[in-house]
Amino acid sequence: MAEKSLPFTADRRRALLDQMLMAFVLGMIVFSALLGLFYIGFKVRYLGLINPGVTIAGIDVGGLKPAAAAAKITLALPYHQQGLILLRDGDRTWSVTPAEMGLFLDPETTAYNAFRIGRGANPLRSLSQQLGAIYTGADVPPVMIFDQRLAFEVLTRIAEERDRQVVEPSLSVVNGEVIIHEGKSGRFLDKEVTLALLAAQMQSLRDGVVPLVFSEVKPLIVDVSAQAELARNILSQPLTIGMPDRQPDNLGPWVFEPAELGDLLVFEKVLDDDAPRYELGLDDEKLYRWLSDLQPELYLEPENTRFIFNDDTRQLEVIKPAIIGRILDIDASIDALEEKVLAGEHNLKLEFIFTPPPVTDEMTTEQLGIRELVHREISYYYGSSAERIHNIRVSSERFHGLLVAPGETFSMAQALGQISLESGYAEALIILGGRTIQGVGGGICQVSTTLFRAAFFAGFPIVERHPHAYRVRYYEVDAANNQVDRLVGLDAAVFVPIVDLKFKNDTPYWLLMETYINAPARTLTWKFYSTSAGRQVQWETTGPTHIVEAPKPIYRENPELAQGEVKQVDWAADGADVTIYRTVIRNGEVYFRDTIFTHYQPWQAIYEYGPGTEGMPPPDTENEE
Repeated sequence: MAEKSLPFTADRRRALLDQMLMAFVLGMIVFSALLGLFYIGFKVRYLGLINPGVTIAGIDVGGLKPAAAAAKITLALPYHQQGLILLRDGDRTWSVTPAEMGLFLDPETTAYNAFRIGRGANPLRSLSQQLGAIYTGADVPPVMIFDQRLAFEVLTRIAEERDRQVVEPSLSVVNGEVIIHEGKSGRFLDKEVTLALLAAQMQSLRDGVVPLVFSEVKPLIVDVSAQAELARNILSQPLTIGMPDRQPDNLGPWVFEPAELGDLLVFEKVLDDDAPRYELGLDDEKLYRWLSDLQPELYLEPENTRFIFNDDTRQLEVIKPAIIGRILDIDASIDALEEKVLAGEHNLKLEFIFTPPPVTDEMTTEQLGIRELVHREISYYYGSSAERIHNIRVSSERFHGLLVAPGETFSMAQALGQISLESGYAEALIILGGRTIQGVGGGICQVSTTLFRAAFFAGFPIVERHPHAYRVRYYEVDAANNQVDRLVGLDAAVFVPIVDLKFKNDTPYWLLMETYINAPARTLTWKFYSTSAGRQVQWETTGPTHIVEAPKPIYRENPELAQGEVKQVDWAADGADVTIYRTVIRNGEVYFRDTIFTHYQPWQAIYEYGPGTEGMPPPDTENEE
């Protein structure tokens, strides 16, 4: 009898599924346990070792400690020491090793990276890496250090050899001829691009050729022909530089021939806009030096007009026009010269700063307050030598028509200027160093004494006055050539620039001085014209006191004199003291009082005679100042 199957009920199916699930769970537990045991055994087996299947650049390092792996790859990867890189520029090459270019193997870091395969923080991922290394392998790239500084130094040395600087076209002037120098392109090693190519080659750990990359730089300035043509036009004829019109002196002109002018031309490169170019100009430094040397020669001190007062018309008459002062304006001259030269002009003028004097030709008596004669003084110089008379004339002319400003302290030494043979003076007797000797300008003190007396008796304050060392007869005689003791102590010595005579025009009016020489009468007349300030001068003198007789004369032999020849070289004078008291009255009241004291030294006569001379009576010769 056939066996009858039981129906597959829902309960039966559910029981079967539970059995299957139980078997799966038990299987998974067993599998996990086995896998755990495998993992633990693997970890224990490769504790401190690189996992199996790991390679570095194809070199098996599985099962090695990191230090051993580092040592192994150091020997197996000698590329940085033994590799060869050829740097090439055309047909020129440079052979270098990767190490020379800064490439080095880091074995310790590389071995550490290999050791980290299968040892992550995630166990499942670590297990996956371990299994992957075992079945398919895991290759770790070597860690290479690229010190670009070494490569940059090598490329810099190559650049010093192979770079070519840009040569801009230029212009020069040689012996007045303009020469154009053509420009040339430059080439420069592009170190950044070359370094990138070099790094890519070395990263392959293979020998190879790295082309050196150069960039070409063309000249910025394309054409210089326009500036060359302008320079040729400037050099086509001489450059003439002159003074402004209507100058009182006749200085210049200064001519620069083309060869000299060429030395003044400069071609300046201008790169500050979209059209680089050369601009033609003049060498400011050379011009400045030339004009600085010229400036003192061209300087003019402003000088007042010189007048005389016409006693008939009571008006001023010009005897010497005013001199407009000037000083060379160096900066303005440079600017003007450069502008006009570049404009093609060849006849130029210097630039000046002009300064008019306080008094000019058109001024009148009313403007200056010069309305009348306020004082006249006369001195006498009987017995003067021709040289002394000449010097009196020359020096007195310096003051004819001269003006003294209101409030001005007048300096005679300043007005006299240089005393020399070149300025027109002759040698005559002067007092110097305690002796009467020959010197340039003897006789000037006749002029200073006359001026002193004019200022004294006109009632002006005397600011500085120096007497002579001893009494001089010229200053103590009257119109009849008689000795007058009342005039003793009214002399004044001037020795430029040390000893001066000064007085002050303390009025609100200009003071005009006129001087006149009467050669036959041997007189010097000094006139003061201004507006009378209502002054009167009262004065008293003690006359010579404390008189000390002159020492006895001395005689000395002079080998330059002939036998029997006797020459007096100094004259005797008694010493004395003199005090003069002056009271200046203005509009009936005392304006001021002053005292003039003079001490004269006793002076010894000196005679010189030729060798062999006997019996030497003193010659009858008057003393000279």
